[in-house]
Amino acid sequence: MIEDPAPPRTHDPKTAGAGAGAGDTYLIYDGECPFCSSYVKFMRLRDTVGPVRLIDAREGGAEVLTVRGKGMDLNEGMVFHYSGTYYHGADALNVMALLSDGQSWFNKLNGVLFRSRMVARITYPFMRAGRNCALRLLGRSKLPGA
Repeated sequence: MIEDPAPPRTHDPKTAGAGAGAGDTYLIYDGECPFCSSYVKFMRLRDTVGPVRLIDAREGGAEVLTVRGKGMDLNEGMVFHYSGTYYHGADALNVMALLSDGQSWFNKLNGVLFRSRMVARITYPFMRAGRNCALRLLGRSKLPGA
């Protein structure tokens, strides 16, 4: 498996998870960010990929240390680990949209907006800027040591 934050163009996340263990899938996000926290609440990946561990980057842990060791800045984007591959930022958003079930209004909207890798990459910097602004307005800091 490629452990590159950017998925290859031919990568099909729906088939990549076949045979993956339940502990393989997790999402690392900023638990102090209101947008990040809301996103992970509404995203229904469990319906399509099975168990997904949600990891607050501020609480640390082995997974957080691993992605930081791979050079992924958690202030620059969330990390989705699926079937041995790490997806960071816009790529994480894109892959999760491809994997979502499309049953809830949120997943339908998410799918329409971010199934396109190009759209995800264009919009993600604006989403990250919104996160940074919200953190500032709420008097919260960025993730330490990200």
